[in-house]
Amino acid sequence: MSNTPQNVINRDLSHRLYIFPNATNWPAVSHGGPDSKSGSGNQAPRSELARMLHAIMMAGGSGTRFWPRSRRQLPKQFLTFGSDRTLLQETAARCQPLIPAERTWVVTGRGHADETMRQLADVPPSQVLVEPCGRNTAPCIGLAALQVQAVDLDAVLLVLPADHVIRPVSEFQQAVRQAVALIAQSPERLVLFGVPATSPATGFGYVQRGEALPTDSGPAFRVAQFREKPDAATAAGYVASGEYFWNCGLFVWRAETILCQIEQHAPDIAARLNALRPAVGTPRWAEQLEAEFPRMPSRSIDHAVLEKAAEVCVVPATFEWDDVGSWQALSRLLPPDAEGNTVDGLFCGVDTNGCVVGSTDAHLVATFGVHDLIIVHTPTATLVADKRDETAMRRLIAELERRGLTEFL
Repeated sequence: MSNTPQNVINRDLSHRLYIFPNATNWPAVSHGGPDSKSGSGNQAPRSELARMLHAIMMAGGSGTRFWPRSRRQLPKQFLTFGSDRTLLQETAARCQPLIPAERTWVVTGRGHADETMRQLADVPPSQVLVEPCGRNTAPCIGLAALQVQAVDLDAVLLVLPADHVIRPVSEFQQAVRQAVALIAQSPERLVLFGVPATSPATGFGYVQRGEALPTDSGPAFRVAQFREKPDAATAAGYVASGEYFWNCGLFVWRAETILCQIEQHAPDIAARLNALRPAVGTPRWAEQLEAEFPRMPSRSIDHAVLEKAAEVCVVPATFEWDDVGSWQALSRLLPPDAEGNTVDGLFCGVDTNGCVVGSTDAHLVATFGVHDLIIVHTPTATLVADKRDETAMRRLIAELERRGLTEFL
C-alpha cells in the first residue's frame, strides 16, 4: 500500500515550496551529443535531474492514420519512418539521459500493452499503464499522475505523445530544462511547448502568447488564449500576427499541480481518480480501474484544464516538430527522389511525380503516368489515394466498417 495520503488531490498545497537544485543552471546539451556539458561548475548532477523528472508517454491510437500499414492492433507509434527505431522507441530515446527508463511511464490501450513492453524492454512492466478504454488525454494524464505520485510525491512530469517526430534531440532536451526552470520559479505553473506557426495550417490547435515572463532560462510567455483548429483565412491571420504557436501537445508540470487543477476544473474526472487512489499499488488496482476509468468523460487536457487554468505558460519550441498525422507527412520526413516522389520501399516509376509510395524491399511497386498519389502496399491490403485529399482516409475507414471489412482494420 502506498504511503501517499488518500486525499492528496483535495489538499491545499499552496504553502509548500519546492526547490529544484540549480534548476536554471542545468548543463545545456550541446550539439556535440547528449553527454556533453557546458556552463559553469555550478551544475546539478544528472542523477538529481533524473530523480525529479518522469516521462509520461501517451501511446493510444486507433491505427487509421497510416492505414493499411497501421492497424487497430498496430497504431503508428509501433511503425518506423526513415529510422531503425519505431516512433515509440524514438520518443523514449529522446528523453534520455534526462529521464532514464526507470522514470519512464507509458499509458496505452489493452490491445497495445504487449507490443509496448516488447519495444520498450527497459521500461519496468509495472510502468506500462493500461487503460480499459480510450478516454482522451485528461483522464490519461490524470491516471499517470496518480500512479507516479504514489512513488514520488514531488514528481515533475514531462507529458508527450509517443508518435511524434522531434529533431534535434539536443534542442528538445534544452526546452525541457527551460520548462522545469519555470516550474522552479513558480511550482503551480502548467508549461506547454508551442511551435511557432509558420504556415496557415488548419489541422492544429493554436495558442496565443500573452505577456513575457521574467526568466533567465529563455523566452517564455503567459498563454493569452487557446484557439481551436481554424479555417484557412483565420489561420493566415494567426500566422501574420506573429503571436501564435501550434499546440503540439507536449507539457511539463508537477504531478500534484495537474491533479489539483483537474480537481478544480474537471471534478467529474477527479472523482473517479479519488476513487482509484486507495487501490494504487494493491491487488485491487485492476478491478478498480475497470470499474472507474470507463466512467470518466472523454475530454482533452486542453478543454478540461488548460483553457480554464490561470498559471499556463508557453515555451517557444526551437526544435523541429511533426505530428506525423497522415501519409502526406512522409514527404516531410524522407528526402524525395528526382521526380519529387517520396518512397519507402522498392519502387520503379516512369512519368510519375509527386507520389508517396510505401512498400517493402521484397515487393516492387511500379507506376506509369501517375501523379500526386498515395500508393501503399501491405500483404493484406493496398491503398491508392489522391494525395491532395487529407480527409479521404476517414471516409474510407468508415466505408470499410460499413461493408463489414473490419478484419482489414
